[in-house]
Amino acid sequence: MQIIRELQGLKPAVAALRGAGDTLALVPTMGALHDGHLALVAEARKHAARVTATIFVNPLQFNDPGDLARYPRTEEADLARLEAAGCDLVWLPTPAQLYPDGFATSISVRGVSERWEGEHRPGHFDGVATVVAKLLLAVRPTHAIFGEKDWQQLAVIRRVEADLGMGVAILGQPTVREADGLAMSSRNALLSPEHRAEAVALPAALQAAGKEIAAGGAVGPALERAKATLRAEGFSDVDYVALVDADSLEPLESPREPMRLLAAASIGGVRLIDNIPVTSEQQVGW
Repeated sequence: MQIIRELQGLKPAVAALRGAGDTLALVPTMGALHDGHLALVAEARKHAARVTATIFVNPLQFNDPGDLARYPRTEEADLARLEAAGCDLVWLPTPAQLYPDGFATSISVRGVSERWEGEHRPGHFDGVATVVAKLLLAVRPTHAIFGEKDWQQLAVIRRVEADLGMGVAILGQPTVREADGLAMSSRNALLSPEHRAEAVALPAALQAAGKEIAAGGAVGPALERAKATLRAEGFSDVDYVALVDADSLEPLESPREPMRLLAAASIGGVRLIDNIPVTSEQQVGW
């Protein structure tokens, strides 16, 4: 596995990987890798002959400097896991490489970015859209794989690619979960054992609300019950629990497919997000 740290070494390395037209998949990460990230690499290998990953903690998508400082950084372990997963190349850019002196361009996506995380994390999706565009332009992959746990982020990235015509297939990978249902996340490492045990209430509340809505229950009361459950189970802040159109992310007052349940809530000072698909045929699941 090649490890590239300097921008000038990336282009020749990627060219050598692609050879005579081989397909190339990109798996962007912020490090602190878990099995969910490795599932992205495995999915990438299904779609492309070569796989590259990036590790970059993007300062533009953190509206809280303290959150950026606390984000886990485990580079040595991350590289070992990527090599074992069969990654061909890893690029580890620095902020100065991606945002050099004088950098003044930001990508803003209207519509899908404006609610939910967009309301609670001002500027977050501008940072996401900008860095993903930078990574796609630098690597020039044929495919890029993103986890569905950040459903709104996936929608924003798909909009960026479509609007800018980058020619990259943006693929989503279903959320990978722990045995108790909690979505795998680098932020889980910040939870105390007590709060980790309580955090399972988040996916459980989504499951309960989804089953109620799929069975014909009223949307509003189901969402309010989910919020009340989270507060009772130890979540200090519940930013939102919402049923949305899976494509536009606009809120739904009654079921209409495709739809998704989204949630964000904090426990022990750690903010967690999650989402699940819901169908009107009384099926709901991960």
